[in-house]
Amino acid sequence: MIRTLAWDSLVDLRRSLAPMQRGPGDPAQQQVGDDIWRTTLTPDGPATVRLRQTGPCEITVQAWGPGSAAVLDRTGDWFPESDFEPADRAHPNIVDAHRRFPGLRTVATGQVCEALIPAILEQKVLGVDAFGSWRQLLTRFGTPAPGPTPLPMQVAATANEWAAIASWDWHLAGVDPQRYRTAQAAARVADRIDSIAATGTTNEVYRALRSVRGVGAWTAAEVGCRALGDEDAVPWGDYHLANLVGVGLTGERVSAEDVPALLEPYSPHRGHVVRLLQFSPLVRVERHGPRNSRVDHRKR
Repeated sequence: MIRTLAWDSLVDLRRSLAPMQRGPGDPAQQQVGDDIWRTTLTPDGPATVRLRQTGPCEITVQAWGPGSAAVLDRTGDWFPESDFEPADRAHPNIVDAHRRFPGLRTVATGQVCEALIPAILEQKVLGVDAFGSWRQLLTRFGTPAPGPTPLPMQVAATANEWAAIASWDWHLAGVDPQRYRTAQAAARVADRIDSIAATGTTNEVYRALRSVRGVGAWTAAEVGCRALGDEDAVPWGDYHLANLVGVGLTGERVSAEDVPALLEPYSPHRGHVVRLLQFSPLVRVERHGPRNSRVDHRKR
C-alpha cells in the first residue's frame, strides 16, 4: 500500500524523524539511502513503514503488515505543521537555524508506549548503554517486522508483553532494578495513557505520565517530542542541555538554573528552539568534563 502525503509548507523528513531512532542499531527505525524505515504497532496489528522525501512539501509512504492501512491513515498526522516564527528579538542563532531548517517538525505518532519505554531505558545512563538495552529487549521480545525490510527489524512489544518481561531478562539486557520497575509500571498503564492521548489534551497526557512512579519531567518531555508533537517539550535536567542553550544563546556555558529564563521568551516553542540549536552549525559545544561512568548492571 502506497500513499503520497503533501503539505502547504516545507517538511524535513530526515531531521524531523531523527530523534525517533534510538542509536545506529535501532531495530525499530533505520535510514537506508533515501528511505527511512520504521516499525509500529497499531490496533490492527504490526506494520512496517517506508518513508521517502519526494518533494520539498511531499513524502511518499509505503506500508506492509496487518496494520498497514491504519498506519497509512495516521502517518500524515505524524508531522504537524509548526507555527514557530522567530520574533524580532530572537537570538541570531535561532533566526539562522530557522532559515536553514524551515521544514523541521516535532513528531506526533500518538504512540505513547512506543516512546515511553525507550525513554525510561535512557534515564541516567549513557546513550550507548541505553541503546544496547533497547536493541536487546526489542530483538528478544518484539515481533519480526512485516515486509521487505532492508535490514532485520522488529516491532515493539505490546504493553502487556512489556509488563510480563521477567526481572532477570531486564537484568540481562543491562537494565537496573529502578528502570525496569518504572518500565513495567508504565507498561501496565500504557493503554490507558494511549487512550488519553487519542482524546485528551497534552497536559492530560503529561499528568498521566507523571503519575507513574519514576517518570519525571525529563522522561515526559522525551515522550512529548516524539509522540505528542509538543514543540514546548524541553528535556529539563538533560546532561547537555545547559551547555547547548548557554553557548547557543549567550556564547558561553551556563548553569542548569539559568536555562528556564533563557528559553522562556520562546514559549510555547522552547523544545523546537532546543532542536534548532542542536542542528545549528553556528553552535559548537565542546563535550568535555565529567561524564557518567559506564556501569554494567548485569554484574551487579
